[in-house]
Amino acid sequence: MSVPVLTFFNNKGGVGKTSLVYHLACMFAEQGLRVVAVDLDPQANLTAAFLDDEQLADLWTDSAGASTIFRSVKPLLDVGDFAPVDYQRVNQRLALIPGDLGLSGFEDELSATWTAALNDKNKARPFRILTAFWRAAQESAHRFHADLIVFDVGPNLGAINRAALLASNHVVVPLGADLFSLQGLHNLGPMLHDWRSGWTRRRGDWKLPEFDLPVGDMTPVGYIAMRHGVRLTRPVKAYTRWLDQIPAEFRKSVLEKDATKVPTIEKDPYCLAMLKNYNSLMPLAQEARKPIFSLRSADGAIGSHANAVAKAHGDFKALAQDIAKRIGLAMPEDAA
Repeated sequence: MSVPVLTFFNNKGGVGKTSLVYHLACMFAEQGLRVVAVDLDPQANLTAAFLDDEQLADLWTDSAGASTIFRSVKPLLDVGDFAPVDYQRVNQRLALIPGDLGLSGFEDELSATWTAALNDKNKARPFRILTAFWRAAQESAHRFHADLIVFDVGPNLGAINRAALLASNHVVVPLGADLFSLQGLHNLGPMLHDWRSGWTRRRGDWKLPEFDLPVGDMTPVGYIAMRHGVRLTRPVKAYTRWLDQIPAEFRKSVLEKDATKVPTIEKDPYCLAMLKNYNSLMPLAQEARKPIFSLRSADGAIGSHANAVAKAHGDFKALAQDIAKRIGLAMPEDAA
């Protein structure tokens, strides 16, 4: 049985998506789920959040073996199959499949095989390539006895992200409170529909598959409004102009539903959270190499910072529990 895959995706960059994935992966683990986080962004920012420079240098040496997601799928550029990844154990419940700047070199192969999967008589090779991320992640997840796989992807609509999304059961969309995020949402929805229908057609065309294939549900869970300014617990006026448009745009573009009558964003059931800007805590968290909600007085989180840490912990705990419930995962009762 496959492990569910949750992907955080928006083709608009700069909304804090990777930081969100990092914090939620840590919170899922804190709440008792066993999680494998996979860095599918060639910029490898999620990997850099978990690992220091010395660890990264070791991973990216020529002798490191299948130490990253790219090194795992690289044999497919010749005639082989993926190699099991030497994942990094972050803690007892959290593992990382590291990213790699070389991953962008896999893009052309994925583009070519998208067409080949529909036209070639020999289906096995193009399907091996298109599903390499999913199969490598699943193999690692089963070794780690994971409950959930979390994908972080880059802000684009390229072939790498298409392969990541066809491997995904659930999709969460992080959004900034700005015009560019709204336009990104407008573009993202139709692309998700195209990828889903394209994958369904290709799977159906291979009558007797030789190995397991992902379903490619790409089911939208909802959206998260990121980095809005807050004054007296309400978003400041400069952001409300864009926040107010998100519920209708999400329904119209992503869900393909009627958007003539929609609730406010505060009451929208598809709004998973409206996360405030925790910039004052980020330097402390980066120095301590831990999530902002795990900072302690020894890390410099004292006074108002300590209060902000407690608030961040509550915010991320509530968000992680809500997402888990929506995708059908029960939080273990014995969570630490």
